[in-house]
Amino acid sequence: MKFSNGKTLIFLGIAHFLLGVSPLAFGNQFKVFLKKSFFRISDGLLEFPLFNGQINYEYFAAFWFIYFGLLLIPFGMAIDQIEKTNNNIPQHLLYTYFIIVLIGVYMIPFSGITFLMFPHAIYMLLKFKK
Repeated sequence: MKFSNGKTLIFLGIAHFLLGVSPLAFGNQFKVFLKKSFFRISDGLLEFPLFNGQINYEYFAAFWFIYFGLLLIPFGMAIDQIEKTNNNIPQHLLYTYFIIVLIGVYMIPFSGITFLMFPHAIYMLLKFKK
């Protein structure tokens, strides 16, 4: 199989999701989500302190960790298709990806986004620069 940036993102998305649902990360929270059939795992705005609510940060983090992994998969599929058809990823897509990764690096510096996605984003920018 030939290396592609799209396949890399698909792999990272699948790995992110699988790690997220495993006991090593958010397995316990995921079990609760399953019991609720993934419906109303949060009270949404009613959990905001503004409304005298209490945010369940574990559920919040678990949801976004798993959801981000799932979002990477179709993004990777799109990048893979672009690479297969014309091998030229649009600059705006590359910069958007880089900015999203940069925000993640800033917010969570000791994470996979810093050690895996940041170098990958830089590689993509350098490879496809015009």
